[in-house]
Amino acid sequence: MKCILMHKNTEVLVAEYNNVSKFFDEIIEIKNIEYSPLSLSNLYNNYDETQFKIALSDWFKGRGIPSWRDKLDILLVRLNIKTPEELLDKAFGLSLSDQYWIKPLDANITYDDINFFDHDFEYSEFMTASLSNNEINITSTNSLKTPNNTTDGMLKKAWIIKDSKRCLLKSGYKNEILQPFNEVLASMICNRLNFEHVPYTLEVINNKVVSSCECFINKDTEFIPASQILNGITKNKSKKDYFNYIKILEDHGITNAKEKLENMYILDFLIMNEDRHLNNFGIIRDVNNLKWLDVAPIFDNGQSLNVIAYDSDELAISGEGRFFYNIETFDNIIKIVDNIKRIDVNKLDGIVEEFDELLTKYKNITGISDDRIHKLCILLNRQINKLKNIINVQD
Repeated sequence: MKCILMHKNTEVLVAEYNNVSKFFDEIIEIKNIEYSPLSLSNLYNNYDETQFKIALSDWFKGRGIPSWRDKLDILLVRLNIKTPEELLDKAFGLSLSDQYWIKPLDANITYDDINFFDHDFEYSEFMTASLSNNEINITSTNSLKTPNNTTDGMLKKAWIIKDSKRCLLKSGYKNEILQPFNEVLASMICNRLNFEHVPYTLEVINNKVVSSCECFINKDTEFIPASQILNGITKNKSKKDYFNYIKILEDHGITNAKEKLENMYILDFLIMNEDRHLNNFGIIRDVNNLKWLDVAPIFDNGQSLNVIAYDSDELAISGEGRFFYNIETFDNIIKIVDNIKRIDVNKLDGIVEEFDELLTKYKNITGISDDRIHKLCILLNRQINKLKNIINVQD
């Protein structure tokens, strides 16, 4: 199939797409490479068609549901498809994270005709197939024409429309039920410390507690993850990667990048977020003029407060998080914050009790024990006190 990679209404390139192999077999014409995904525009500087085709194919495949999605096999059966890549053909590869899409060469359509920001989509069957424990098989072809085809991550999730707003629902991982609560806890902390973030709330769907958040971009903006920004740049596997990243953002006019990155890692320290990978932080870019607008608000904080085991005397915890290409202890990660005294940690007073109340409110649904709630609150309180001590001893 001859097709055009589109960025909203801008033609990026023309290529031959193989619907069977899900690979771009030929690059026919490059039109506006500056509007392409950063991983492609960076590669274009030393153009090699074979490498470019591989990169384009990998990028497009990466838009689909990943192979490590929790209970993916069940979801595929319910959707009546064999691989997640098949979903990319159902709705032009459209997403609610950016404005890229694939237009058949002979199609008389525009972005304004089909995008999911302006046009509603059927989501109830996909939501049930993703989040329900009951047997269901999707029968309507319209149920596969949704932005749910291009959701990343391992958690079961679904885009829905609520009060005309696009909202993402996420469950816990496998039998774990804490992730949605961690998202709400992160919002509570960010609200108190005045960190820019994506607000999360809780909902009960099919007798399951899930987190819910609104889409943080619109049809004129897009999220570019750090992985794309750093693509093609030498990995130092040290703090130099962090400083290089900040410099790139500052060179593109984002002057407050350092403080906002610090805020993200302060939050990660407090909730012991183990999964701050390069795809869940980045920047917001203007789609129309390609201007880098700001650091993306903090989001995706579910893999936190991981109590591996505990007894009456001690908590066994992971104690390590991601710092660019490295795995570091949280005690080391927090050291990258230069002026931590700017944080008024006293604003967190009472938040442990608030988290306790939140977990207790839903325990009849989650089955979480009072003992586990107590231990989680001990861990959260410990991290808050550690941050207070760090602030007190800083010169």
